Amino acid sequence: MKNVTEILTGKSNGAHVPLIAGPCSAESYEQLRTTVLELREISNLIAVRAGVWKPRTRPGSFEGIGEHALQWIQKIKEETGLKFAVEVANSWQTEAALRAGIDILWIGARTTVNPFYVQEIAEVLRGIDVPVMVKNPIHADLGLWIGGVERLRKVGIRRIVAVHRGFFTSGTSVFRNDPKWEIPVEFRTHMPDVPIVCDPSHISGKRDYIFEISQAALDLEMDGLMIESHYRPDQALSDAEQQVTPAELKEIMTKLVRREELPENTEALEHLYELRHQIDALDHQILNLLEKRKHLVESIGELKRDHNITILQFQRWFEIVKDRSQLARILGLDEDVILEIFQLIHRSSIKIQQQILQGKTTDVQ
Repeated sequence: MKNVTEILTGKSNGAHVPLIAGPCSAESYEQLRTTVLELREISNLIAVRAGVWKPRTRPGSFEGIGEHALQWIQKIKEETGLKFAVEVANSWQTEAALRAGIDILWIGARTTVNPFYVQEIAEVLRGIDVPVMVKNPIHADLGLWIGGVERLRKVGIRRIVAVHRGFFTSGTSVFRNDPKWEIPVEFRTHMPDVPIVCDPSHISGKRDYIFEISQAALDLEMDGLMIESHYRPDQALSDAEQQVTPAELKEIMTKLVRREELPENTEALEHLYELRHQIDALDHQILNLLEKRKHLVESIGELKRDHNITILQFQRWFEIVKDRSQLARILGLDEDVILEIFQLIHRSSIKIQQQILQGKTTDVQ
């Protein structure tokens, strides 16, 4: 798999942590140029991001300068030689960006969620060799994210990078968007040849958490970072709280650690393998217990069938939730994780019992 720098710029600058950075919005020529000139001092910067069109949740807020900002980008590109990335949300924005010589396009979360828009953009790009970044959809729908990449590939786009920017959450959280780290991990199992860049700015919603999320992303072996930076972030016209100054960003980059996949110390490596062997053994025990549980569920299903008893009984489910949650607390386990596990088990139990009532086999084909 090519690295992020090669895919997006066509060359490698040896950056250990490839960085795409720039303001949320291109607000003025002076603002953009000043920010870019300061960002240029960061050695692992591979491209500048700049919002030209801003899809806002409600009308009335700053929605970007529009096509005129592309002229500023052209001038600054000529002066600095840096690559620029711009978000596009439909066909005419894509065409305008291509006419302006934009180096990298990205499809935002509000666009990835709509296959019609993604296809519209893909048709414009048919036969054009331009790198494209695809952000995850706003909601936690892995299929839409994968589908966005697939639509681009079908029209011949080969230089693609996925961007993890977190997912909408209606609950209380210190972050603007829930990272749901398991989803980019699952994305990688389906598309191992597509690098993933993390966008800690949109996950955090606050600059204070940029370092923490960036380090977490690197610890999960993500391939780079996309971070919003503004030379005067408190005066930014959009997403002011999540932008950092170029100087702050440079400091964050120096503090980040890219950890090794395996320890160099032989003794530590052997210990790691031994611990993994013990986990493997425990996992096998869990699977054997699940197999025994399945047989008990089948017996319950047969009993319910023979005595005309309903499959789903809420009182029993509430008892399970209460009992397993209490035991999780006693054992020092994460209650939310345990509840998720038992929800999956319960869902499987219902499916097995439904198959028995319908006279179908319960063996997995």
